[in-house]
Amino acid sequence: MDFINNINELTTEEIIQIYIDEFEASKERKLMIKGDSYYRVENDILNRQMIRYENELPVPDETKTNHKLAHGFMHEFVEDKVNYLLSKPYTMECKDEAYLKLAQDTLGKRFQHKLVQLGTDCSNKGTAWSYEYIDSQGKFKTMKTPSEQCIPLWIDNDHEELQAMIRYYQIEVYEGKEKKYITKIEYHTPDGVEYYMKDGNGTVILDAEMYLNAKGDDILLPHFEINKVPGTWERVPFVPWKNNDFELPDLQFVKTLIDDYDLTRSDVSNLLADLRTLIYVLKGYGGEDLSQFMRDLAYYHGIKVDEDGDVNTLNPTINIDAAVKHFEQLLKDIHRFGQAVDKGQDSLGNSPSGIALKFLYSGLDLKDNALEDNFKWSFEQLMYFVNKYLEITKQKVSDKEIGIVFNRDIAINESAAITDCMNSMGIISQQTIIENHPWTKSYEDEKKKLDEEGKSTEDDLINQNKDDLSKKQV
Repeated sequence: MDFINNINELTTEEIIQIYIDEFEASKERKLMIKGDSYYRVENDILNRQMIRYENELPVPDETKTNHKLAHGFMHEFVEDKVNYLLSKPYTMECKDEAYLKLAQDTLGKRFQHKLVQLGTDCSNKGTAWSYEYIDSQGKFKTMKTPSEQCIPLWIDNDHEELQAMIRYYQIEVYEGKEKKYITKIEYHTPDGVEYYMKDGNGTVILDAEMYLNAKGDDILLPHFEINKVPGTWERVPFVPWKNNDFELPDLQFVKTLIDDYDLTRSDVSNLLADLRTLIYVLKGYGGEDLSQFMRDLAYYHGIKVDEDGDVNTLNPTINIDAAVKHFEQLLKDIHRFGQAVDKGQDSLGNSPSGIALKFLYSGLDLKDNALEDNFKWSFEQLMYFVNKYLEITKQKVSDKEIGIVFNRDIAINESAAITDCMNSMGIISQQTIIENHPWTKSYEDEKKKLDEEGKSTEDDLINQNKDDLSKKQV
């Protein structure tokens, strides 16, 4: 959201109240929640009710067959996308190796997992947010913060510079034996953070509990303390990790197609279930109502009809060919517009060539190109906080830039790749061949193993020559 123009005429509490009310009702937030639901395979079809009409008004009908088939397209698509780009260990590059090691240690070993979490979150919600802070032990930390809790106040139209961040969330509290929920609010600026909450009437007020140990009357508290010395980041301590330039979740592009697939598959399932029951056509039925007809049929295996009465049956059918064609086209559309890998393509065969694999992964490549470009920009923003932390803790900061390289988990034909590696011996460097071999997980580890094996072989040859020389002398 953009920063409001008449901010000087409003109190901070009023500003926060306006933004939270707008954000709660926004299409943006609803799409975040929907994207997360479809990733969990909690599709809209699960809320469907069957209806009948009474006095020309629709009412729920629990007696009708109501299969609800939710298909996990979004879970599969997001998992493929994130694992393709982010599952393999990333590489950080810098000409200053000592500085690079400090930055890697500051981010920690868990940062790889954080990237996967952020990739999943932004794919589902359009933008993921990481919160940068210093913990009680003085360690730098980054935490994924749910996007539906974050209201960014942007300075620029490109959404690259934050004026402030409003984060709100609910916590459980007990008053006696009664459980209640309280909305806590954090208002982050480059100069510090202010704490608010909602009272029983939903009005935003200052959170007095957060200021019990505060010194003075200033409600603006520091971002962190190291060795009891307060400090600020001089920036809003949140980094956006965008899914694409439009900050849209992947669900936006295929939701109507998935909903139609869920609906039609569920309808066909209902029809197939109902086909087990014959439809009875009654003429001159002598009973009182249809329920009596069904009871007589079940108990007596017969019914009473009038003199000119008759009973016939209908066997409902379904046009399977038309349904199958519709499903097949829907599947193609979902994979096409979702830029996903269609693993069900029979034309590729069991061992597709490199060209066929590139074609198969072309949509996913394009989608991950956008994600990679945005994540590299986000990494640059994150490095500001890493450098700031190193400065605060009196550690070395270099003017050399640190870059990040994402190593994609590319699908290949292993046999062909190994043959290509063997044919490249003597043409390109050994390092390039080792790095591109499909069984290589780490060049450094593989090179170390080769060196150890080479030395062992060399020692064996030396010992063998010594034994041969001894034999000759004897």
